[in-house]
Amino acid sequence: MTATPSDLLREATTRLERIAGDAEAGALDGAIALLTDALRGGGVIHAFGTGHSEAFAMEIAGRAGGLIPTNKIALRDLVLHGDREAEILTGSLEREPWLVDELMALTPVGENDVFVIASNSGVNGSIVGVALWAKEHGHPVIAVTSLQHTARVEPKHPSGKRLSEVADVVIDNLAPYGDSTLEVADGIGAGAISSITAAFIAQLLTLGVARSIAESGEKPPMYISANIPGGDEHNHALEELYSGRIRRGA
Repeated sequence: MTATPSDLLREATTRLERIAGDAEAGALDGAIALLTDALRGGGVIHAFGTGHSEAFAMEIAGRAGGLIPTNKIALRDLVLHGDREAEILTGSLEREPWLVDELMALTPVGENDVFVIASNSGVNGSIVGVALWAKEHGHPVIAVTSLQHTARVEPKHPSGKRLSEVADVVIDNLAPYGDSTLEVADGIGAGAISSITAAFIAQLLTLGVARSIAESGEKPPMYISANIPGGDEHNHALEELYSGRIRRGA
């Protein structure tokens, strides 16, 4: 039994290399095409994740080196943009399907928009609910999930569906059942990996869309760091093109 930094690096590297190899072979092309088509049609990419998977949405929306026509959906929107009190923001909220209609009523969704939804388990009520909402309203859905984990747990949404069963395109984050990759004691795991692989997938999708747009002779609408000269001016000018359709907050 070992659980050293080198062991975790090996676990991460092995998975990242598999994801990169699959991407080189075209495994992400379907997702990249959906995202690119949405942007060319004037649409916005909506990214959603709860718990630690919110980090995936943050990699997609509103960061340096990322695409500007992107919007992060978060459960706290129910409080920040709705009428709910902060007390509802508990760890169990992500399991609740009732919040979906309320959450989406607060989200600026346009006709040609596309959804990218990340969830390691892929079974919580809010995750599956948002995916179903998007499909019912005619929007493509891309899922990033652990196929190994989701196959071993029961769906928590009344539909009985998993995220992977709703999405148009499914990307496996290669996390094992339970997420942790190393055993530190008998039956005790550590070294969770899904956040690392999901962040890499988010960057591969962003890179793929940017390359696709650039190869067609257009200039990709990308953020540059706000902490370099001219960054704010560049970013704000492009954000204005999507005024009222993308949210940027603390």
